Amino acid sequence: MTRILLVIPTLDRSGAEKQLTLLATHLPRDQFELHVVALTRGGPYAETLRQHGIPLTILGKRFRFDPLALYRLRRLIREYQPDVVHSWLFAGNSYCRMVAGGPGQPPVMVAERCVDSWKAGWQLWLDRRQIDRTARLVGNSRAVADFYLSQGFPADRVQVIPNAVESNDLLDDQAATTRAAVLQEFDLPPEARVVACTGRMARQKRITDLVWAFQVLRQCTENVYFLVVGDGPERPRCERLAVEFDCQHLCRFVGHREDVPRLLQAVDVLWLASDFEGQSNSLMEAMAAGIPVVASEIPANQELIENGVNGYLVSVGDSVGFSQFTDRLLNDAGLSRRVGAAARQRMREEFSIEKMVQAHVEAYEEISARFSVSRPGS
Repeated sequence: MTRILLVIPTLDRSGAEKQLTLLATHLPRDQFELHVVALTRGGPYAETLRQHGIPLTILGKRFRFDPLALYRLRRLIREYQPDVVHSWLFAGNSYCRMVAGGPGQPPVMVAERCVDSWKAGWQLWLDRRQIDRTARLVGNSRAVADFYLSQGFPADRVQVIPNAVESNDLLDDQAATTRAAVLQEFDLPPEARVVACTGRMARQKRITDLVWAFQVLRQCTENVYFLVVGDGPERPRCERLAVEFDCQHLCRFVGHREDVPRLLQAVDVLWLASDFEGQSNSLMEAMAAGIPVVASEIPANQELIENGVNGYLVSVGDSVGFSQFTDRLLNDAGLSRRVGAAARQRMREEFSIEKMVQAHVEAYEEISARFSVSRPGS
């Protein structure tokens, strides 16, 4: 039985946390023994792990560098004796490589989820300093892998394992019923055509570009509404912009929601305008639901979207482009169905949970065999 210790800062409802939970709950339990560690706190996904009988330890990290949390992590690794430590995100990756990955210690496999151009110089320096303690760096897209190759990580230790997406197989009659209920919840008319964006409202997401795009779109498309699902520091700015454009009555800023798959049943086109991404869960979830997407033409999105086939790509900051392609989709039902169906097929064939899990199984087996560490008493 191969022991895997999965370490992540929190179990909040966000992209990396969702992917860890999908992996942990679908790994074959006859091959792997799992233990999950949250450095700082639990979160919504903690209950999912508990329902699947997966042990969880919360270390209670309080500061950027917390010696007590580091000590607790080191002690847990010594007691658990994992074959592989699989860490996620900057804090998890840094803490784990401080206490493991060296001679006689369990190997560390780090998961990077974004093209981390946001990192400060000291963070990139620390990443490079810890290369020798990294058995494998896994990016969720080619763009992420290329970024870390440019930071000096050896090519033979960098691997791409794409995100997985759950299929959304609501029957047509169920989808129609759900759509009607969502429209009613947000006080939208039955004939509304809904454009949406989902996710954290951070600057990198360029939601203000989408408010501009909606202002253009509503000039040429009737009965169109903008649903903004998520919260974050850019929300007040976006709400003010909607007021300035006098389109606030057509916009719904609904904040963070736990039922995004349900809300997607009322969406006709999904937008993603980000400057950079690793691999967008919100984009993949919309495509898996058969919703046409229009997204910024950045490398990570290009890995998901074949322009004009299963979605549309526009230059970063091109609000008119978002409006132009969306108008085309909203006014050509046949085109919208073809693009949505192609998107759903791509997600099912290439980004299934089964493929993601199998790729991790093979990586764990390879790493544990190559860096085998004998356990006390074994």
